[in-house]
Amino acid sequence: MTFEAEKALYIAGEWQSGISTVANINPSDISQQLGNFAQASQQQVQQAIDAAKTAQPEWEKTPLEHKQKVLQAIGDELIARCDELGTLLSSEEGKPFAEGRGEIFRAGQFFQYYAAEVLRQMGDLAQSTRPGVSVEVSREAVGVVAIISPWNFPTATAAWKIAPALAFGNSVIWKPANLTPASAVALTEIIHRQGLPAGTFNLVLGSGSEVGNTLINSDQINAVSFTGSVDTGRKVAIATAPNFVRCQLEMGSKNALVIADDADIHTAVEATIMGSFSGAGQKCTASSRLVVLDSIHDEYVDALIKRMSTLKIGHALQDGVFMGPVVDDKQLASNMSWIDKAQGHGAELAFGSEQLNLEHEGYYMSPTLFLNTKNGWDVNQEEVFAPMASVIRVNDLDEAIATVNDTRFGLTGGIITQSLRTSALFKQQAQTGCVMVNLPTAGTDYHVPFGGRKQSSFGPREQGQYAKEFYTIVKTAYQRPY
Repeated sequence: MTFEAEKALYIAGEWQSGISTVANINPSDISQQLGNFAQASQQQVQQAIDAAKTAQPEWEKTPLEHKQKVLQAIGDELIARCDELGTLLSSEEGKPFAEGRGEIFRAGQFFQYYAAEVLRQMGDLAQSTRPGVSVEVSREAVGVVAIISPWNFPTATAAWKIAPALAFGNSVIWKPANLTPASAVALTEIIHRQGLPAGTFNLVLGSGSEVGNTLINSDQINAVSFTGSVDTGRKVAIATAPNFVRCQLEMGSKNALVIADDADIHTAVEATIMGSFSGAGQKCTASSRLVVLDSIHDEYVDALIKRMSTLKIGHALQDGVFMGPVVDDKQLASNMSWIDKAQGHGAELAFGSEQLNLEHEGYYMSPTLFLNTKNGWDVNQEEVFAPMASVIRVNDLDEAIATVNDTRFGLTGGIITQSLRTSALFKQQAQTGCVMVNLPTAGTDYHVPFGGRKQSSFGPREQGQYAKEFYTIVKTAYQRPY
């Protein structure tokens, strides 16, 4: 990287220092500090807002082919450097290198996809009910978009927001999570090299109380796209409402994976391993509830425990590591607290629950499995964000689907079955935005809509062509010849 960590704010086309810095610690080896990264002041956030507001009309009027080339170049560079940037991402977030590299590659694909979408912005013609009048329906940019992204997918989640925002002619102010600033600065450096009009894209690092609140309470922001917790999402909705700022919220989840009585055991176990424990369970799409039919329960649990015992836990950059550390000490403490709560409810510990001391001092814990849990328990109703799953035994498919839906969330839900009838019924009745059949609950494609129901999501869907519903405004024009 060519940036200086202390000069990591990008406002109006220039790199700036902040009013303070925060240390970026490698969760795989807490003795390694990756840098001290600048924190923006409220005045600097306002400077970014002013710059974005000034630049947006120029960017929107930029010829389509130039916009397409800009987004394509960003995507191409991300993919070309996915080993390097994947190493950086894994170093600060803790996911194994294969996942870090894959995330950078996927982020590049988002930019490439929306580069193509730039050239597909077509309107509609309609006949008027009035003779001699023509009707044109077109889309225009929303304006200035504030993007608030999380630490668990620091580059991919940001990319699937930034890319469509730019593709459809908006200017962007990006506030990433403070736990993963290096990846944010790396992406910003790539965007900087494309020579966008100064202020089209801005990076403001900092806390939610300072930077985030300034953005969501501004009447000069036209839209806010947020991914994070339900509590913070609710604050975003409340803050943006008085100014009639459109908001898009991706929030919590409590995803369930159903193991039907005809499930292939190998498929069920592998889907569970990837859905529940990859990324240390720090995914909004992770399957933390395992809803298992009674007739297959014992066979599935035995096979799952055997497979869990083979998983290698360790430094994110070590070969063969399946699961790295959790992101920081607060997350680790929260996870251990949830383990205590589950056992306090009466859950039977089948595997894991340990904080691990490994070769490198880091925030390590073992993947954890509980048996004989009830769906109404807090551990099965609240998002935990840990490599922890709870088995809920049910009698039949009707009870399984009812259990899946018995939550305030509704992001993803999955089922393992060999029956077309069972899968069809589940796809129809699962109250989730995404449904997976014979697949992990974690893992989605970039060209189709992503989002949930209930308290998991609010506002238009993300990704694919559906993103234009948030990042554009529809205009209907009527004309009668002179």
